[in-house]
Amino acid sequence: MALRTFKDKHPQLGDKVYVDPTAVVIGDVTLGDDVSVWPTVVIRGDVESIRIGAGSNVQDGSVLHVSHAGDYSPSGHRLLIGKGVTIGHRAVVHGCTVGNYCLIGIGAIIMDGAVLEDYVMLAAGALVSPGKTLESGYLYVGAPAKPVRALNESEKAFLEYSYQHYVRLKDSYLV
Repeated sequence: MALRTFKDKHPQLGDKVYVDPTAVVIGDVTLGDDVSVWPTVVIRGDVESIRIGAGSNVQDGSVLHVSHAGDYSPSGHRLLIGKGVTIGHRAVVHGCTVGNYCLIGIGAIIMDGAVLEDYVMLAAGALVSPGKTLESGYLYVGAPAKPVRALNESEKAFLEYSYQHYVRLKDSYLV
């Protein structure tokens, strides 16, 4: 079963959400309208909450998780993902905040407490260190992720195109 309750928390889905039958969404997770969750994704909101904004997509094999409150993280780390975000295949997004209209490249890793502001493009394979903030409007590459240049207008438009494409694609799966 793709949607699973953990303790007293059950995933909440907005309108026209697609969750592939091979994906697993557990616990305190809210998926906004038009969100798509593709094959073999794991979204585990067991020890903290996960919120994913409208129109965002989580592509094949990605893992989204959180950190519990404890001795090493007094308040824990929930996961907040804005609207219109594209999370590429096999990404790991853990206990962080991702702004609106970001693209997380294939195989990228984002660690606890990191913040990606709006309109950030994170390259494939990049690593965002715990607590790091990525400023809006830049392309970041490498491990650790570093800004290489400002995004041009075409790239910013692509960030919005990408999520819109996935909204249309998931609609074809819902028919």
